[in-house]
Amino acid sequence: MTTTTAGVLFVLSLVVVLVAVYRPFGDYLYRVVSDTQSTRVERGIYRLAGVNPAVGQSWGVYARAVLAFSAVSILFLYAFQRLQNHLWLSLGFDPVVPHGAWNTAVSFVTNTNWQWYSGESTMGHLVQMAGLAVQNFLSAAVGIAVAVALVRGFARSRTGELGNFWVDLTRITLRILLPVAVLGAVVLMAGGVVQNLSGGTDVTTLTGGTQHLTGGPVASQEVIKELGTNGGGFYNANSAHPYENPTTWTNWIEIFLILLIPFSLPRVFGRMVGQHRQGYAIAAVMAILALASITLTNVFELAGNGTVPQAVGAALEGKEVRFDVSNSATFAAATTLTSTGAVNSFHDSYTPLGGMMTLGNMMLGEVAPGGVGSGLYGLLILAVITVFVAGLMVGRTPEYVGKKISSREIKVASLYFLVTPALVLAGTAAAFATGNNATALNAGPHGLSEVLYAFTSASNNNGSAFAGITVNTPWWNTALGLCMLLGRFLPIILVLALAGSLARQQPTPASEGTLPTHRPLFVGMVVGVTVILVALTFLPALALGPLAEGL
Repeated sequence: MTTTTAGVLFVLSLVVVLVAVYRPFGDYLYRVVSDTQSTRVERGIYRLAGVNPAVGQSWGVYARAVLAFSAVSILFLYAFQRLQNHLWLSLGFDPVVPHGAWNTAVSFVTNTNWQWYSGESTMGHLVQMAGLAVQNFLSAAVGIAVAVALVRGFARSRTGELGNFWVDLTRITLRILLPVAVLGAVVLMAGGVVQNLSGGTDVTTLTGGTQHLTGGPVASQEVIKELGTNGGGFYNANSAHPYENPTTWTNWIEIFLILLIPFSLPRVFGRMVGQHRQGYAIAAVMAILALASITLTNVFELAGNGTVPQAVGAALEGKEVRFDVSNSATFAAATTLTSTGAVNSFHDSYTPLGGMMTLGNMMLGEVAPGGVGSGLYGLLILAVITVFVAGLMVGRTPEYVGKKISSREIKVASLYFLVTPALVLAGTAAAFATGNNATALNAGPHGLSEVLYAFTSASNNNGSAFAGITVNTPWWNTALGLCMLLGRFLPIILVLALAGSLARQQPTPASEGTLPTHRPLFVGMVVGVTVILVALTFLPALALGPLAEGL
């Protein structure tokens, strides 16, 4: 079987399984977020936290709850790292340096999981388990909760309430993320992923030397790393490490986990607004963009454009032989189409156009299918912009699933879209203006790509890196941490403000002039608006970096 054929079958099998689970798993997600009853464990948590689950929250209260919870989480994780040398299972590691602890705390709380450090030589087991892995659950739950709050804004009318953040956070964590993570960890352990509390083992190599093999609770962190579209690896090599991702079939499982929740959430949208076709339309937009990206990334990497790749017949530099080119390219596309940031190959070693695709995936806003929650609410924002553009064409106030899109809603949607590009381009310019681009290992277009990738990854809360740039400096850790914070919470505030505005509206009945938003025409329009907006925003930067290098 040729590499190309194997790659096609690999992608097709993912598509088939994702289509098969879309309805049952999406329905389960819907039941969890719509349930009015609490379990005994949940009621106990509410009593301890002093939360009344029956009290709804306005968008402002919901936003303040998200921000307060996240602020406390950052402070806790920062202190955890600074005090790790006093903790159990510290493995003798020193406290994490202040600027590094700040960056990592912000990174994991914002669902970015950018890593400037080597996990196996920096973080003790307790910090990995009770600090980083816990935030993998909670940051993912926050993203899903915000998406559900926006959908409630579309589904509800003449009310100021979007639900209760504390209830959403608890139910999503306990009923969705935790059960799937436990099952997934067992599957990964069966595939050879490490799960122990060992400090490591010294072994004799084939050449007679000695190598230290670090153990740890890897499988339990690996599964939520992918399921929650987090991406922070236990080891520095992330999912390229054989202890995190041993075989081709575990590679398939990890990609499936990355895509499972984001591709199922449109089903929740369709059910909550009472129109399944709307969910199918959003899922179709995600699928079109995702398949186009995965296909192009594979084409560019399999073609191996460049002097060295063409000389050896493949673009294998920076890729694990056990995964080959296609499985690596598919993983790279999936992890940058979502906000995962996990890697099983070094994106810095990709062909210029292959590397451009990973950049482009993030610049799309990670909506195909995007991160858990953030992908859905990002694409719904783009759908709002699309119906507004269509309304301008026919001179009519636009509507989407029964809600009018007035000047207030489009202003909020526009600000949402502008946040990330402003952070990416301003951050890249600041790096060059201050001379901090000198930490990139390459000059010229590829050096620009490395800096641009770093700020794109941080501002989009992705977390992957080109691996050709040194960022463990006070300037880089501080700058990227600020981009992660602003890139996560400014859009969340705007999403919740939009949800509150929509929830207060009275439903608008469809009429002859209403644009049908469940048909192929609208799907194509959303795809077009997404691509055109990204092209207009980022094309100049791409032209100076990967396009210049590739052409």
